[in-house]
Amino acid sequence: MIVVNWNAGPQLKTCVDSVTQFGGDYVGKIIVVDNGSIDGSETSVEGMPNVTLIRAGENLGFGKACNLGAKDADSDYLLFLNPDAALFEGTLRKVVNFMQAPANQVVGICGAQLIEESGKVSRSCARFPSVTGFLAHAVGLDRIFPGLGNSMAEWDHLADRKVDQVIGAFFFVRRRLFEQLQGFDERFFVYFEEVDFSYRARLAGWQSFYLADAQAFHAGGGTSNQVKARRLFYSLRSRLLYAFKHFSFPAALMVLATTLLLEPLARSALALARRSLSGLKETWAGYRMLLAWVPEWLFKNKTR
Repeated sequence: MIVVNWNAGPQLKTCVDSVTQFGGDYVGKIIVVDNGSIDGSETSVEGMPNVTLIRAGENLGFGKACNLGAKDADSDYLLFLNPDAALFEGTLRKVVNFMQAPANQVVGICGAQLIEESGKVSRSCARFPSVTGFLAHAVGLDRIFPGLGNSMAEWDHLADRKVDQVIGAFFFVRRRLFEQLQGFDERFFVYFEEVDFSYRARLAGWQSFYLADAQAFHAGGGTSNQVKARRLFYSLRSRLLYAFKHFSFPAALMVLATTLLLEPLARSALALARRSLSGLKETWAGYRMLLAWVPEWLFKNKTR
C-alpha cells in the first residue's frame, strides 16, 4: 500500500492506523512517500511496524511519488490511498476477493464506496473526459445538467458498476497492469494522473470497477485545501495536458480556448454572485499562474 503525504497533519497517522487495524494479512508493507512536508506529519508514522518511510526531500507531485513508492512494493496488488482516507473493517477483504474471482480477471482497477465526514456517499466515479464535458464544466452547465459533465454526480453510487474511472483517493490496481503501463504519467503533477492511467488501461483492454459493497472513509479535498489558488492552477494545467495528450488537435485547442477565455469569467461571475471576495481572488491567482505557465509549455515544453 502506498500513501503520498504532503503536510497532511494528523490525517496521515489516522490513515496508517486504519491500515494497521483493518488491513490484516492483505497488507504486507505500508509505504509512505513524504513529499517534503514541513509540518512534521511524516514523523508520526516513522518507526511504525510494517511502515517504510521514503523522504523525497521535495514535492515530487502525486504521480511521481506514487511511482517512487510502487518501486518498493512487491505484492500482486497496489493500493494507492490518500492520507485523508481510511480503511474500514472488511474493506480490503471484499476488494481482494472481488479481484481474485475468475470472472473479474479483466478488471485492472477497483474503487470502493467512499464515505464522507457527514456520512454521505461521495460521488467518486467519473466518465472519461470529453470536450463536451470540459465545456459544460467551464461555463457551469454541469451544475444544472450533471449528465453533461465528466463527473457522474447524477448517480447515487449505491450499486456495483463498471465505470470509466474511480477516484485516486482509493485506487486499487493489479501490479502487472501498473508495470504494463509503466505507472502514472509524471507530467501530471497532481490531478488527472489517475484519469490518464485509467484511460490507458482501457485502451490496453482492462476495466475499472466500482465496488459499492466495500467501503472506506474519505474526508475530501485533503491537503490541497491548504492552497486553493494553486489547486485550481494544478487542475487547469493537468486538464490541458490531458486534452493535448488524448484529444484531437482541434478538440484540444477548443478546450484550451474555453479554459483561458470563458472559464475565468464564469468562475468570477459565480464568486460575485456568492459575494465571495476570497473566491474571486483565488480564481485570478490561479489563472495568473496558469497564464504564466502556458507560454513555458507551448514554447519550451514545460509540463511541470
